Amino acid sequence: MRARPGLEQVAEDFRRLPGWVDDDHAQALPAVQRTCRWVDAQPQGKALGPHPAAGTTAEWRPICAAARNLPANDSETARRFFEEHFTPVSLSEGQEGLFTGYYEIELRGSWTRTDRYNVPIYRMPKRTKKGIPTRARITDGALKGKGLEIMWVDDPIDAFFLEIQGSGRVRMTDGSVVGLGYGGQNGHSYYPIGRYLIDQGIATPDQVSLQLIRRWLKEHPEQAKRVMNLNPSYVFFQHRPDVGARGARNTLLTAGRSLAVDAEHIPLGAPLWLELTGAPVPGGAIKRLVVAQDTGGAIKGPVRGDLFWGHGSEAEEGAGVMKAKGRYTMLAPRNASIIVAQRR
Repeated sequence: MRARPGLEQVAEDFRRLPGWVDDDHAQALPAVQRTCRWVDAQPQGKALGPHPAAGTTAEWRPICAAARNLPANDSETARRFFEEHFTPVSLSEGQEGLFTGYYEIELRGSWTRTDRYNVPIYRMPKRTKKGIPTRARITDGALKGKGLEIMWVDDPIDAFFLEIQGSGRVRMTDGSVVGLGYGGQNGHSYYPIGRYLIDQGIATPDQVSLQLIRRWLKEHPEQAKRVMNLNPSYVFFQHRPDVGARGARNTLLTAGRSLAVDAEHIPLGAPLWLELTGAPVPGGAIKRLVVAQDTGGAIKGPVRGDLFWGHGSEAEEGAGVMKAKGRYTMLAPRNASIIVAQRR
């Protein structure tokens, strides 16, 4: 096993990132390579996002060319790639924020409505001058009969959690497993129903988790619909024949390495060095390279993130209880014009 490099071998501006040397940088490469697929499809000179240091597609193309042929599972080579092509840029002057988790949920579904499978999953309707109805109106049938049903599932609570996660996979009655990806939102503001449980004295802020919310809804079926309808936001989906969670720009997400951010503050596609405490992992600390690849209705602000945990029971458990504090540092292209200007 190859020894970890000493600090003298690490690029000078990366030495201040705690834990940089110990990360397995190769795990983040697939996420960066998916950013490059978006870059390759964009016009020359298009900015990645709002932060001026994020660079443009022209400045990213040499990076993408270098990333294309990197060997898989070679952490040291990957580390040197990031140090050669990027430089750390502090965001929000070290301010800390909240970091939660999400996962790819699995549901049970049918292509046709039956007594058991009677909860519709809708595709995005056309917007009208009147706007798209609230959740309460939709669950009461406002979109019924408009040909928007993709499929039917057997549990309204699972359907609600599908919206929270933003994508998922569905095990169909015909034996197939298909994917559902984010297809749009009704334009109404997001209300976290965990806040209702807190306001009612049912749980404290520290106790609220996806698991607690799900359990409470299951145990109170006579109240579940009303409480879920407190959230007027409603998410629509699109059918995919493949599985695997996808984020913004239809990007396939990488477990543990994809982060949902507020795209008004953080450029989608940018690598971020993530430093968290209080995470549901041994020791409570996460220090790793991630890539901003998704957004979310509850992910708002300059320092706010949602870490993608993957698929399965372990991912669900970790994501459901994650409430970590931390910060991120953006890795900006070294050849970005603003970085070059700062070095002069």
